[in-house]
Amino acid sequence: MVAVTTERSLVLVKPDGFRRGLTGEVIGRIESKGYTLVALDVFTPDRERLALHYAEHEGKPFYEPLVEFMSSGPVTGIVIEGQRCIEGFRALAGATDPTAALPGTIRGDLGRDWGEKVQQNIVHGSDSPESAAREIGIWFPGL
Repeated sequence: MVAVTTERSLVLVKPDGFRRGLTGEVIGRIESKGYTLVALDVFTPDRERLALHYAEHEGKPFYEPLVEFMSSGPVTGIVIEGQRCIEGFRALAGATDPTAALPGTIRGDLGRDWGEKVQQNIVHGSDSPESAAREIGIWFPGL
């Protein structure tokens, strides 16, 4: 039998989701899935924090519009915990493109293409244990 370890992931409700009042919906879906909320806070991210978070994208054509979008208003930062929660939350979030995201997912049910320079797709979730550790350290350095 394969041992399954508890992991943590960073979830961000992006400015579009926060503006639309979807933070509670996102939290409800996380809790309905059975993951534990470890930390939660509301941030208005500055460029310095976003530069750390999106460091691997610096220099790419979408970097500046992404930083501009992510600094356009408050975001809700959440640390979740549970078995395979990184993979589980990404499945719950759905495809990055909300138009292609399946019904039943956060992006499929609540998102759409707004015709902006960057995809406004409501949520971010860490994509690996290494990314989760790095991102949690940026947003919740006390954990």
